[in-house]
Amino acid sequence: MPVKNKEPKVAILLPCYNEEVTIGKVVRDFQMTLPNAAIYVYDNNSTDHTAEIATREGAIVRKEPRQGKGNVIRAMFEDIDADVYIMADGDDTYPADAAPAMVEKILEGYDMVIGDRLSSTYFQENKRPFHNFGNRLVRGSINTLFGAHVTDIMTGYRAFSFTFAKTYPVLSRGFEVETEMTIHSLNNNLRLYEMPIQYRDRPEGSVSKLDTVGDGIKVMSTIFRMIREYKPLPFFGGFGLLFGVIGLILTISVGIDFMHTGIVARFPTLIGAVMLIIAGLLLIVAGIILDVIAKNNRKTFVIDTNRFAFLKRHHS
Repeated sequence: MPVKNKEPKVAILLPCYNEEVTIGKVVRDFQMTLPNAAIYVYDNNSTDHTAEIATREGAIVRKEPRQGKGNVIRAMFEDIDADVYIMADGDDTYPADAAPAMVEKILEGYDMVIGDRLSSTYFQENKRPFHNFGNRLVRGSINTLFGAHVTDIMTGYRAFSFTFAKTYPVLSRGFEVETEMTIHSLNNNLRLYEMPIQYRDRPEGSVSKLDTVGDGIKVMSTIFRMIREYKPLPFFGGFGLLFGVIGLILTISVGIDFMHTGIVARFPTLIGAVMLIIAGLLLIVAGIILDVIAKNNRKTFVIDTNRFAFLKRHHS
């Protein structure tokens, strides 16, 4: 029989790579705001004293040899069982005092709570203009394609339910994992809640691991890949329609010349036009087939999440 009124088990997840300047303060802050939570620091091949400092402050420290934030989150979700997961960074840019409210929202029934930096202090605190531009670009792209209104797509401060953690397939290896999480949630119509938080830039002596251009390219390629997988009909159908229209225009131009002269003067153009029309039709058909597969995948995901929720209720 399930136990009623049991205090929820909360896990604080802190993926870290060379954060010795800030990790001690971050652990202490979360200990003050959520004293009953278990704090996990996953050391991702740090070359400084991050692991030693976290251990000294009372955190549970584990090693993840596969480099990249996505790999760390994958290990965390596999290893840790909790009712509520709070994920933050070890760089002291996110306020720990927002965590209790995020926990409450998950307990109310939300699948993921997003710590929204962009509605508060991000654009004033962040001194990297290309990062600000990138956030706006990613936000606009995803909201347009998925018909959503998410303000902060790429924030690293989030809360998750048990079901989300155990059913979310982590595919990205690096910092693009946050974008992947948001797209996954929108595609599967999960319950999202955005909570504005007070973002602060890294303190003096703390160095960002982000590569503005490199990570930006990875994020955009992740968006491209996930649109191809989650929205195959608009993706392939759009290209197919474009190819088909170009081929049709070229065919019409050759046909007009034939009506005036009685001969086909541009055979290469005609052949190319017909090939474009055929390619367009094939892309549209491929989009239809993949769209059916994507819908079946969403059905399977719903069944899996229902199964996890049922098992958790009856074995907790």
